[in-house]
Amino acid sequence: MMIRKLLVANRGEIARRVFATCRALGVETVAVHSDADAAEPFVGEADQAVRLPGATPAETYLRVDLILEAARRSGADAVHPGYGFLAENAEFAAAVTDAGLTWVGPPAKVIAAMGDKLAAKALLADAGVPMLPSWTDTDGISDFPVLVKASAGGGGRGMRIVRDAAELAEAVASARREAAAAFGDGTVFIERYVERGRHVEVQIFGDTHGRVVALGDRECSIQRRHQKIVEEAPAVVPERVRTALHEAAVAAGRAVEYLGAGTVEFLLAPGGEFFFLEMNTRLQVEHPVTELCTGLDLVGLQLLVAEGEPLPATLPVSAGHAIEVRLCAEDAGAGWRPATGTLHRFTAPAVAAEFGGLAGPGLRLDSGVVAGSVVGVHYDSMLAKLVAWGRTRAEATRMLSTALTRAELHGVTTNRDLLVRVLRSPAFAAVEIDTGFLDRHPEVFAPLLPADRLPITALAAALAAAAQRRATAPVLSGLPSGWRNVPAVPQTTRFAGPDGAEIEIRYRLDRTGGLADWSGTSAVENSAEPPTAPSVALVEASPQRVVLDVDGVRCAYRVHRVGSAVFVDGPDGAASLVELPRLPLPTAEVAAGSLLAPLPGAVTRVHVQVGQRVSAGEPLLTLEAMKLEHPVLAPTDGVVAELPVPAGGQVRTGAVLAVIDGSPAAGDLATSNPEEDPR
Repeated sequence: MMIRKLLVANRGEIARRVFATCRALGVETVAVHSDADAAEPFVGEADQAVRLPGATPAETYLRVDLILEAARRSGADAVHPGYGFLAENAEFAAAVTDAGLTWVGPPAKVIAAMGDKLAAKALLADAGVPMLPSWTDTDGISDFPVLVKASAGGGGRGMRIVRDAAELAEAVASARREAAAAFGDGTVFIERYVERGRHVEVQIFGDTHGRVVALGDRECSIQRRHQKIVEEAPAVVPERVRTALHEAAVAAGRAVEYLGAGTVEFLLAPGGEFFFLEMNTRLQVEHPVTELCTGLDLVGLQLLVAEGEPLPATLPVSAGHAIEVRLCAEDAGAGWRPATGTLHRFTAPAVAAEFGGLAGPGLRLDSGVVAGSVVGVHYDSMLAKLVAWGRTRAEATRMLSTALTRAELHGVTTNRDLLVRVLRSPAFAAVEIDTGFLDRHPEVFAPLLPADRLPITALAAALAAAAQRRATAPVLSGLPSGWRNVPAVPQTTRFAGPDGAEIEIRYRLDRTGGLADWSGTSAVENSAEPPTAPSVALVEASPQRVVLDVDGVRCAYRVHRVGSAVFVDGPDGAASLVELPRLPLPTAEVAAGSLLAPLPGAVTRVHVQVGQRVSAGEPLLTLEAMKLEHPVLAPTDGVVAELPVPAGGQVRTGAVLAVIDGSPAAGDLATSNPEEDPR
């Protein structure tokens, strides 16, 4: 039956991606949205939208009853689950078909069979797919390292590497909590961990006429916290290995009579052996790299199969090379915690397509956000996927890394610098990659902007601000900024840098508006004398653009100001600064030893009590935000003086979570056993 109106039971980037194909095919669309997402782009791009009251996933996108009611009210005759949330929930798939709607995905029985990863391993082992040993009982494990995995989901949620038996119990408990929060199912299992293994997967498709095909493979080995951040197609493997991978993936699909888009994931050992990891019964986040290499619209194929049509008799052969990076809202300076805020500007240069194919070598952007979007704490931290297709891997890499460095990402801290460092690393170029890539290459975590170039970037921000003041001056706007009859005293501008440290810029302009001299100092510098400032000449300055000649090299800086926040994009990298007031107002003092919430979230567990002595690094409480757990650790030895937020409490950024008294006198009031009365 031909689909007339499709409801997408998801949000953000994947909802926009499905809507793009529907517009091309003439299919009407329905969005469902939480209160937190009411103003997001995917809602406005749908033909109709239905509100799901609430903000958390449990209140909204995980509510089968609300989504089915939304389909009824809107008149949708089909449901696409996207990925995440209910995409691999067999009960949801069954409920959709029981309601007389078309389900765009494999049947519920297939989702159930593959959703239980332990049962899936047993089933596919009988089909000849190679497997790793696995356990459900921790008592039977003696050899380490092992990997704890969520049985009902993927994407790194509920996954922990354990290298010591003493860590196993807590890893299992933590993985269960995280899996339950992300997928509504806390079941986990454990399997042998392969050192230096590569994560390689095969895209399969099945139709209602009994055909299962492989549409290429992907390399997804570069991961942080078990979440993929760089994906490419095809995987760089010997052809004999590729052939064997495709055959195993198709065998897995045939064993379960697969229907629709699916991905069979494998762990590739250094010697060329590979083992089944899991089958994802949905469209993958990284599907664009396969689309760019094959020229296929995988969402379009999903709809075709859901309507009962056969797959095309002839399918294209993969050509060229595509690389995708996941741009996420994460703060490297704060332990890679998810970042929140308003995206004041969100642009990438030379993007030739959005949510679709390319006519030739170029860039594709699949984004869930636009300028003005608010990034909150309720959902995944991924903002967008930037994808490059080139004739060769090297061409795609260069194109993608350059576009990332030139992108303007203002208002929310992202992992952009890490992605660029990875793409430009010699190890990546040499395909010396595996799932432990980031652990072995700590150098890729360095910011793109070198510390010694930050003062020059801040100088550009100060000169842009001066140009803005002159442009808006009510009188004598033609005079240079800071003009005096006796120009002896420099102008001073102070900024808070990306790490919060204060940067002081002193500069003096001559009577022609040229830069007479300048200096930049930072509060974190240890030397008594500031380092020698490079020779800088001012070429031009406007409120949005400053051009400086730095030691004989002309450098252009793009400056974007929002209130006191200043975003500077230059040839060395980008910096987010906050201009500090010349006469700051007094603020309330925070008690010494206070631990402040790094981002909004919920306190899920409190591990200590007031009066308890703790050691540096000991967990005090657990904060949950963006579906991940973030432990809050004691910064020093001391005694817990205050715990103002109970378990279950919601906090804003900067809220006091705990106060640790590290003074010697605090030991007189401490108790080593929180169950005892300290009196």
